[in-house]
Amino acid sequence: MNFNSNIMKKDMPSFSRRRFISSCAACSTCMAISPLLIGSSCSSSNSETMRIRVIYSLQQELVQVRPDWPNVGFNFKPVIDNYNAMLSKNFPSFEFISTLAIGEEDAKNILKKDEEVNVDGYIVHQLNCQSHILPTIAKSGKPVIYVDFKYGGTGRFLGYVSRILNEEQANVGFVSSSRNEDLLSAVKCFEIIAKGGTVNEFVQAVTNKRVQLTPEPGDLACKSDVFNSLSGEECLRRMKELRILAVRDQNARSAEPIMGIPLEYITFSEVNQAWENADKDEANEIAERWVKSSTEVIDVPFDEIQNSAAMYLGMRSVLKNHNANAITINCLGGFYGGHIHAYPCLGFHELNNQGLVGACECDIRSTATMVAFTTMTQGRPGYISDPVIDTSKRQIIYAHCVAPNKMFGPAGPTNPYSIMTHSEDRQGACVRSILPLDYMTTSLKIDNRRKAIVFHQAKAVDNDPDDRACRTKLCAEPIGDIEKLFTKWDWGWHRVTFYGNLEKQIYELADVLGWKVIREV
Repeated sequence: MNFNSNIMKKDMPSFSRRRFISSCAACSTCMAISPLLIGSSCSSSNSETMRIRVIYSLQQELVQVRPDWPNVGFNFKPVIDNYNAMLSKNFPSFEFISTLAIGEEDAKNILKKDEEVNVDGYIVHQLNCQSHILPTIAKSGKPVIYVDFKYGGTGRFLGYVSRILNEEQANVGFVSSSRNEDLLSAVKCFEIIAKGGTVNEFVQAVTNKRVQLTPEPGDLACKSDVFNSLSGEECLRRMKELRILAVRDQNARSAEPIMGIPLEYITFSEVNQAWENADKDEANEIAERWVKSSTEVIDVPFDEIQNSAAMYLGMRSVLKNHNANAITINCLGGFYGGHIHAYPCLGFHELNNQGLVGACECDIRSTATMVAFTTMTQGRPGYISDPVIDTSKRQIIYAHCVAPNKMFGPAGPTNPYSIMTHSEDRQGACVRSILPLDYMTTSLKIDNRRKAIVFHQAKAVDNDPDDRACRTKLCAEPIGDIEKLFTKWDWGWHRVTFYGNLEKQIYELADVLGWKVIREV
C-alpha cells in the first residue's frame, strides 16, 4: 500500500532524528552518523583498495515510527548490521564505508564528501519506500548497485529501476532478490572496476549475473479454469450503466467518466455518516460470520471487527444511494485525518466477494480496471496489489491487505482467510487470504490518459506468510521473460490481479475502446 509519509495517526509516537551508531563489520571501529549522516571510513588505508560507499536509504529513523513498508516499529539496525558483516566477510580486500541516508540532501552531502575520500563505487539499499537517494547518487557517474530490501523498499525500487532501464542509466545495475548470494555476486562485479574495466562492463556483468542466477521456468501448466465472459461491446455497454464512487477528501464533485464508467467524488463525511447509521445488530451478525468463517483471528479485538462490519454496511448504503457498484476510499488519509473511524478493508473484502467492487487508496485507475473485468468475467473479483519481484525464486508477489476469498466469483469456491491487523500500522482489521494455487492469473491496469491496458500473466504457486509488508501475498511465476517485468513501473506500483486467462478479454475490450495493449512479459 502506498503511503503519504506526512500523514501520521494522532496518537502514534513521533521521534526526532537521532544519532545512529552502527558497527562497521570491516573492523572493530564504530561508525558515528552525524546529522548529515556521513559515515567514516573503517577499513584498510591502502590507496589501491577498492573503496565502496554502502548507503542505507531510509525516509525515517532506524526504528520505523510511521506506517510504511515493512511496518511500523520495524528495526532496521539488525538488517544493516547483517549486510555490513556479510560484505566484510566476503570481500576482505574491499573497503566499505557504511552510511545511513534519509533524504536527497544527505545524498548530495555524501557525494560532496566522497570527492575528498575518492570513493570508487556505491551500493544503495532501498530499505523502505519513501526515500529519494538513488537519482542523486547515480549522477556521480560511478558504478552503482541498487538493492531492493524485499517487502521494504520495493515501491520506490521498482519505479527507479524502470527509469534506469527505460532511460538507459549506464552506471546502475540492480539486485531484486531475497537470496544473499545474488547480492554478493553483484558486488563481486566491482572487481571489474578494480582491474581497470569500464562502468558499462560493470553494469553488464551485474545484469548477466542476475539473469544467470534466476532459475529456469518451472512447470507452468495450470489447472483448468473455464469461465463465461461478455463480448467487448456488451461489457462496454454495461460499464456505462455502472458508477464508481471515489472518496478522496471532503469535496464532492462530478468527474469525467473513466473508460466509459461514470465517476463521482463523494465526501468522507457522507461515508462516515453512513457508518454511524449502520444497524449495530446487523453489524454484529456480520462480524460473527466473518470470525466464524475465518481460520483464525490474530491481534484484532471483536469490537474492531464489528466496527469494520458497520463500515461495510455504511459503504453498501452509500452505493445504493448513488446507484453505484464500486467504491474506492483514501482509507489512511481518512482514518488518520479523523474523517472516518473504521478501516474499510474487511468491507472491501466482502464487496469483492459479492461481485461488487471495493478498492483501496482512492486509486481510480485500478478501480476502473476492477469494474471492467469483473463485469466482463461476470463476477470474478480482482484485487489491487503492490507487486514485489524476487528473481531468486523467479516470482512476482502480489501483496496487499485487501483480497477476496472467492476468486472465481460469488458462486465459486472459497479459500481460507485470517483476520489480522492492517500490516503497515498494526491497527484496524484486514484479511490474509490464502489464495488458490496452480491457476493462471492475469494482472493488469488501465490508463485512461494513455488509452492503453498493460498486463502480464503468471501461475499462482505459493502464499508467503512473511510478517513484513501487506498481509496477503500471492506468489506467482511469470509466464514469459521475468526481466521484462522491471520495465513498466512508470504506470505506478499497483496492479489488479484476477484468476483466469483474461488475454482474450483484454484485447476484445481494447479493440472496442480503440486502445492499445502492452504486454509486460
